[in-house]
Amino acid sequence: MLAVQIDSLTKVYKSFSSNQSITALRDLTLFVNSGEIFGLLGPNGAGKTTLIKILLGICFPTNGTASILERDILDYEVKSKVGYLPENHKYPNYLNGEEVLRFFGKLSGISDKTLLQKNIDYNLELVGMTKWKKTKIKKYSKGMLQRLGLAQALLNDPELIFLDEPTDGVDPIGRKEIREILLNLKSQGKTIFLNSHLLSEVEMITDRVAILNKGILIKEGNVSELTRIGSEYQFTLADETPEDKIKLLPSVSEHFRSASLNLPNRNKSIGTSKKLSVKVENQNELNQLIDKIRENGILIESITPVKSSLEDLFINVIKESDLSSDKNEKPN
Repeated sequence: MLAVQIDSLTKVYKSFSSNQSITALRDLTLFVNSGEIFGLLGPNGAGKTTLIKILLGICFPTNGTASILERDILDYEVKSKVGYLPENHKYPNYLNGEEVLRFFGKLSGISDKTLLQKNIDYNLELVGMTKWKKTKIKKYSKGMLQRLGLAQALLNDPELIFLDEPTDGVDPIGRKEIREILLNLKSQGKTIFLNSHLLSEVEMITDRVAILNKGILIKEGNVSELTRIGSEYQFTLADETPEDKIKLLPSVSEHFRSASLNLPNRNKSIGTSKKLSVKVENQNELNQLIDKIRENGILIESITPVKSSLEDLFINVIKESDLSSDKNEKPN
Protein backbone atom coordinates (compact mmCIF):
# COMPACT_ATOMS: atom_id res chain seq x y z
CA MET A 1 0.00 0.00 0.00
CA LEU A 2 1.17 3.52 -0.81
CA ALA A 3 0.64 6.09 1.93
CA VAL A 4 1.38 8.96 -0.47
CA GLN A 5 1.29 8.96 -4.27
CA ILE A 6 2.14 12.04 -6.34
CA ASP A 7 1.89 12.09 -10.15
CA SER A 8 3.22 14.91 -12.35
CA LEU A 9 2.40 17.53 -9.72
CA THR A 10 2.95 21.19 -10.61
CA LYS A 11 2.17 24.26 -8.53
CA VAL A 12 2.40 27.77 -9.96
CA TYR A 13 1.77 30.83 -7.80
CA LYS A 14 0.53 33.77 -9.86
CA SER A 15 0.58 37.40 -8.84
CA PHE A 16 -2.66 39.33 -9.34
CA SER A 17 -0.81 42.65 -9.35
CA SER A 18 1.65 41.68 -12.10
CA ASN A 19 2.20 39.16 -14.85
CA GLN A 20 4.90 37.38 -12.87
CA SER A 21 4.53 33.83 -11.60
CA ILE A 22 6.58 31.45 -9.43
CA THR A 23 6.72 27.72 -10.08
CA ALA A 24 7.02 26.13 -6.63
CA LEU A 25 6.77 22.52 -7.88
CA ARG A 26 7.47 21.27 -11.38
CA ASP A 27 6.18 17.94 -12.71
CA LEU A 28 6.86 16.10 -9.43
CA THR A 29 6.29 12.35 -9.27
CA LEU A 30 6.92 10.66 -5.92
CA PHE A 31 5.61 7.93 -3.64
CA VAL A 32 5.84 7.00 0.04
CA ASN A 33 5.34 3.41 1.17
CA SER A 34 3.03 2.63 4.04
CA GLY A 35 4.89 2.02 7.30
CA GLU A 36 8.11 3.86 6.43
CA ILE A 37 9.78 7.04 7.63
CA PHE A 38 10.26 9.24 4.58
CA GLY A 39 12.46 12.35 4.58
CA LEU A 40 11.77 15.35 2.35
CA LEU A 41 14.89 17.47 1.96
CA GLY A 42 15.82 20.65 0.17
CA PRO A 43 17.13 24.20 0.68
CA ASN A 44 14.83 27.08 1.57
CA GLY A 45 12.44 27.76 -1.29
CA ALA A 46 12.72 24.25 -2.72
CA GLY A 47 8.97 23.62 -2.52
CA LYS A 48 8.84 21.32 0.52
CA THR A 49 6.20 23.24 2.47
CA THR A 50 4.13 23.77 -0.67
CA LEU A 51 4.09 20.02 -1.25
CA ILE A 52 2.95 19.29 2.30
CA LYS A 53 0.22 21.94 2.05
CA ILE A 54 -1.06 20.41 -1.19
CA LEU A 55 -1.14 16.92 0.34
CA LEU A 56 -3.09 18.30 3.31
CA GLY A 57 -5.54 20.19 1.10
CA ILE A 58 -4.41 23.60 2.37
CA CYS A 59 -3.58 24.73 -1.17
CA PHE A 60 -4.26 23.16 -4.54
CA PRO A 61 -2.08 21.95 -7.42
CA THR A 62 -2.01 23.69 -10.78
CA ASN A 63 -1.56 20.39 -12.60
CA GLY A 64 -1.14 16.73 -11.68
CA THR A 65 -2.73 14.51 -9.05
CA ALA A 66 -1.98 13.27 -5.54
CA SER A 67 -3.48 10.86 -3.04
CA ILE A 68 -2.91 9.98 0.62
CA LEU A 69 -3.79 6.60 2.10
CA GLU A 70 -5.07 5.66 -1.38
CA ARG A 71 -7.73 8.40 -1.33
CA ASP A 72 -7.80 11.67 -3.25
CA ILE A 73 -6.38 14.62 -1.33
CA LEU A 74 -9.70 16.45 -1.80
CA ASP A 75 -11.51 13.74 0.20
CA TYR A 76 -11.92 15.53 3.52
CA GLU A 77 -12.80 12.33 5.42
CA VAL A 78 -9.24 10.99 5.01
CA LYS A 79 -8.00 13.91 7.16
CA SER A 80 -9.23 12.06 10.26
CA LYS A 81 -6.41 9.57 9.66
CA VAL A 82 -3.74 12.24 9.32
CA GLY A 83 -1.61 14.05 11.91
CA TYR A 84 0.26 17.29 11.19
CA LEU A 85 2.91 19.30 13.00
CA PRO A 86 3.57 22.54 11.08
CA GLU A 87 6.77 24.54 11.33
CA ASN A 88 6.62 27.54 13.68
CA HIS A 89 3.27 26.49 15.11
CA LYS A 90 1.60 28.89 17.55
CA TYR A 91 -0.81 28.21 20.41
CA PRO A 92 -2.82 30.73 22.48
CA ASN A 93 -0.68 31.92 25.41
CA TYR A 94 -3.63 31.94 27.82
CA LEU A 95 -4.20 28.16 27.46
CA ASN A 96 -2.23 25.46 29.22
CA GLY A 97 -0.85 22.36 27.50
CA GLU A 98 -3.80 20.15 28.36
CA GLU A 99 -6.30 22.74 27.12
CA VAL A 100 -4.45 23.10 23.81
CA LEU A 101 -4.65 19.35 23.21
CA ARG A 102 -8.33 19.26 24.17
CA PHE A 103 -9.07 22.03 21.66
CA PHE A 104 -7.17 20.31 18.83
CA GLY A 105 -8.60 16.94 19.77
CA LYS A 106 -12.10 18.28 19.20
CA LEU A 107 -10.99 19.81 15.89
CA SER A 108 -9.69 16.40 14.81
CA GLY A 109 -13.11 14.84 15.41
CA ILE A 110 -12.69 13.12 18.80
CA SER A 111 -16.15 13.68 20.28
CA ASP A 112 -15.97 11.15 23.12
CA LYS A 113 -14.75 13.11 26.17
CA THR A 114 -13.40 10.01 27.94
CA LEU A 115 -11.43 8.90 24.87
CA LEU A 116 -10.13 12.43 24.32
CA GLN A 117 -8.84 12.71 27.89
CA LYS A 118 -7.24 9.28 27.60
CA ASN A 119 -5.46 10.32 24.39
CA ILE A 120 -4.35 13.61 25.94
CA ASP A 121 -2.85 11.91 29.00
CA TYR A 122 -1.18 9.20 26.90
CA ASN A 123 0.47 11.59 24.43
CA LEU A 124 1.57 14.08 27.09
CA GLU A 125 3.35 11.21 28.84
CA LEU A 126 4.76 9.99 25.52
CA VAL A 127 6.49 13.31 24.82
CA GLY A 128 7.53 13.90 28.43
CA MET A 129 5.18 16.81 29.13
CA THR A 130 2.82 15.42 31.80
CA LYS A 131 4.12 17.57 34.63
CA TRP A 132 3.69 20.74 32.54
CA LYS A 133 0.16 20.04 31.33
CA LYS A 134 -1.31 22.70 33.67
CA THR A 135 1.38 25.26 32.79
CA LYS A 136 0.37 28.20 30.57
CA ILE A 137 1.77 28.18 27.04
CA LYS A 138 3.39 31.59 27.59
CA LYS A 139 5.84 29.90 29.98
CA TYR A 140 6.84 27.14 27.54
CA SER A 141 10.30 27.05 25.98
CA LYS A 142 10.77 26.36 22.25
CA GLY A 143 11.60 22.74 23.02
CA MET A 144 8.49 22.34 25.18
CA LEU A 145 6.34 23.77 22.38
CA GLN A 146 7.84 21.26 19.94
CA ARG A 147 7.03 18.39 22.29
CA LEU A 148 3.47 19.65 22.74
CA GLY A 149 3.16 20.04 18.97
CA LEU A 150 4.21 16.43 18.48
CA ALA A 151 1.61 15.32 21.04
CA GLN A 152 -1.00 17.33 19.14
CA ALA A 153 -0.02 15.66 15.84
CA LEU A 154 -0.45 12.20 17.40
CA LEU A 155 -3.65 12.96 19.32
CA ASN A 156 -6.08 11.27 16.90
CA ASP A 157 -3.90 8.13 16.52
CA PRO A 158 -3.20 8.91 12.83
CA GLU A 159 -2.02 6.44 10.20
CA LEU A 160 -0.03 9.11 8.33
CA ILE A 161 1.92 11.80 10.18
CA PHE A 162 3.38 14.92 8.54
CA LEU A 163 6.13 16.53 10.64
CA ASP A 164 7.70 19.83 9.60
CA GLU A 165 10.94 20.41 11.56
CA PRO A 166 9.84 18.32 14.60
CA THR A 167 13.13 18.68 16.51
CA ASP A 168 13.65 22.41 15.90
CA GLY A 169 14.73 24.03 19.19
CA VAL A 170 14.92 20.69 21.03
CA ASP A 171 18.07 19.82 23.00
CA PRO A 172 20.15 16.69 22.13
CA ILE A 173 18.45 14.55 24.80
CA GLY A 174 15.05 15.65 23.57
CA ARG A 175 15.99 14.92 19.94
CA LYS A 176 17.02 11.41 20.91
CA GLU A 177 13.72 10.89 22.71
CA ILE A 178 11.76 12.12 19.68
CA ARG A 179 13.74 9.79 17.39
CA GLU A 180 12.78 6.88 19.64
CA ILE A 181 9.13 7.95 19.55
CA LEU A 182 9.16 8.08 15.74
CA LEU A 183 10.83 4.69 15.44
CA ASN A 184 8.26 3.25 17.84
CA LEU A 185 5.45 4.72 15.73
CA LYS A 186 7.00 3.09 12.67
CA SER A 187 7.04 -0.27 14.46
CA GLN A 188 3.28 0.18 14.97
CA GLY A 189 2.81 0.50 11.20
CA LYS A 190 2.51 4.30 11.11
CA THR A 191 3.84 6.25 8.13
CA ILE A 192 5.89 9.37 8.87
CA PHE A 193 6.53 12.09 6.29
CA LEU A 194 9.38 14.14 7.73
CA ASN A 195 10.71 17.52 6.65
CA SER A 196 13.85 18.67 8.47
CA HIS A 197 17.04 20.67 8.00
CA LEU A 198 18.85 18.53 10.60
CA LEU A 199 20.22 16.02 8.11
CA SER A 200 22.10 14.00 10.72
CA GLU A 201 18.77 13.41 12.46
CA VAL A 202 17.08 12.47 9.18
CA GLU A 203 19.86 10.03 8.32
CA MET A 204 19.46 8.17 11.60
CA ILE A 205 15.78 7.31 11.25
CA THR A 206 14.57 7.58 7.65
CA ASP A 207 14.16 4.65 5.28
CA ARG A 208 14.02 6.72 2.12
CA VAL A 209 14.55 10.37 1.21
CA ALA A 210 13.80 12.73 -1.66
CA ILE A 211 15.76 15.91 -2.37
CA LEU A 212 14.02 18.87 -3.99
CA ASN A 213 15.65 21.95 -5.48
CA LYS A 214 13.74 24.81 -7.09
CA GLY A 215 10.63 22.65 -7.21
CA ILE A 216 12.30 19.78 -9.05
CA LEU A 217 13.04 16.29 -7.70
CA ILE A 218 16.79 15.78 -8.12
CA LYS A 219 17.46 12.70 -5.98
CA GLU A 220 15.41 9.94 -4.40
CA GLY A 221 16.07 6.56 -2.87
CA ASN A 222 17.07 4.40 0.06
CA VAL A 223 19.33 6.28 2.49
CA SER A 224 21.93 3.51 2.83
CA GLU A 225 22.20 3.16 -0.96
CA LEU A 226 22.40 6.89 -1.63
CA THR A 227 25.23 7.36 0.87
CA ARG A 228 27.34 4.46 -0.44
CA ILE A 229 30.54 5.63 -2.17
CA GLY A 230 30.60 3.27 -5.12
CA SER A 231 32.41 0.06 -4.26
CA GLU A 232 34.82 1.33 -1.63
CA TYR A 233 35.44 -0.77 1.49
CA GLN A 234 37.41 -0.33 4.67
CA PHE A 235 39.31 -3.39 5.92
CA THR A 236 40.17 -3.48 9.61
CA LEU A 237 43.06 -5.88 10.14
CA ALA A 238 43.73 -7.84 13.31
CA ASP A 239 45.87 -6.01 15.88
CA GLU A 240 48.53 -8.70 15.83
CA THR A 241 49.14 -8.33 12.09
CA PRO A 242 52.90 -7.61 11.56
CA GLU A 243 53.56 -4.31 9.82
CA ASP A 244 56.07 -5.90 7.48
CA LYS A 245 53.31 -8.10 6.05
CA ILE A 246 51.07 -5.08 5.51
CA LYS A 247 53.90 -3.28 3.69
CA LEU A 248 54.10 -6.21 1.27
CA LEU A 249 50.45 -5.84 0.26
CA PRO A 250 51.18 -3.60 -2.78
CA SER A 251 53.04 -6.54 -4.31
CA VAL A 252 50.05 -8.80 -3.65
CA SER A 253 47.48 -6.72 -5.54
CA GLU A 254 47.39 -3.45 -7.45
CA HIS A 255 44.49 -2.35 -5.22
CA PHE A 256 46.95 -1.64 -2.43
CA ARG A 257 49.27 0.59 -4.47
CA SER A 258 46.88 3.49 -4.05
CA ALA A 259 45.13 2.24 -0.93
CA SER A 260 44.77 4.50 2.09
CA LEU A 261 46.67 2.83 4.92
CA ASN A 262 46.32 3.85 8.56
CA LEU A 263 49.00 2.23 10.71
CA PRO A 264 49.19 2.74 14.49
CA ASN A 265 51.56 5.36 15.80
CA ARG A 266 53.33 3.93 18.80
CA ASN A 267 54.37 7.39 19.98
CA LYS A 268 50.76 8.50 20.41
CA SER A 269 47.77 6.99 22.18
CA ILE A 270 45.58 6.57 19.09
CA GLY A 271 44.83 2.85 19.34
CA THR A 272 46.36 -0.10 17.50
CA SER A 273 43.86 -0.76 14.72
CA LYS A 274 45.21 -1.19 11.19
CA LYS A 275 42.85 0.01 8.48
CA LEU A 276 42.90 -0.16 4.68
CA SER A 277 40.51 1.59 2.32
CA VAL A 278 40.31 0.01 -1.14
CA LYS A 279 38.05 0.21 -4.17
CA VAL A 280 36.83 -2.77 -6.18
CA GLU A 281 34.73 -3.11 -9.33
CA ASN A 282 32.29 -5.72 -8.06
CA GLN A 283 31.58 -8.32 -5.36
CA ASN A 284 33.60 -10.99 -7.17
CA GLU A 285 36.69 -8.79 -7.12
CA LEU A 286 36.10 -8.04 -3.43
CA ASN A 287 36.09 -11.74 -2.58
CA GLN A 288 39.25 -12.35 -4.62
CA LEU A 289 40.95 -9.54 -2.70
CA ILE A 290 39.89 -11.07 0.62
CA ASP A 291 41.37 -14.42 -0.46
CA LYS A 292 44.70 -12.78 -1.39
CA ILE A 293 44.94 -11.03 1.96
CA ARG A 294 44.26 -14.22 3.89
CA GLU A 295 46.68 -16.25 1.73
CA ASN A 296 49.43 -13.91 2.95
CA GLY A 297 48.67 -14.73 6.57
CA ILE A 298 46.82 -11.50 7.37
CA LEU A 299 43.73 -11.78 9.52
CA ILE A 300 40.75 -9.54 8.71
CA GLU A 301 38.82 -8.25 11.70
CA SER A 302 36.02 -6.56 9.73
CA ILE A 303 35.00 -5.24 6.31
CA THR A 304 32.79 -2.16 6.15
CA PRO A 305 31.34 -0.40 3.09
CA VAL A 306 32.54 3.21 3.02
CA LYS A 307 29.70 5.73 3.15
CA SER A 308 29.38 9.47 2.93
CA SER A 309 27.01 11.34 5.21
CA LEU A 310 23.57 12.39 4.04
CA GLU A 311 24.70 15.98 4.55
CA ASP A 312 27.63 15.49 2.14
CA LEU A 313 25.30 13.93 -0.42
CA PHE A 314 22.79 16.76 -0.01
CA ILE A 315 25.39 19.51 -0.49
CA ASN A 316 26.89 17.82 -3.56
CA VAL A 317 23.61 17.17 -5.39
CA ILE A 318 22.33 20.70 -4.67
CA LYS A 319 25.56 22.21 -6.05
CA GLU A 320 25.34 20.03 -9.16
CA SER A 321 21.69 20.97 -9.62
CA ASP A 322 22.43 24.70 -9.29
CA LEU A 323 25.31 24.51 -11.78
CA SER A 324 23.14 22.64 -14.27
CA SER A 325 20.33 25.15 -13.79
CA ASP A 326 22.69 28.10 -14.32
CA LYS A 327 23.98 26.59 -17.58
CA ASN A 328 20.48 26.03 -18.89
CA GLU A 329 19.48 29.60 -18.07
CA LYS A 330 22.43 31.15 -19.97
CA PRO A 331 21.52 32.44 -23.43
CA ASN A 332 23.11 30.67 -26.40
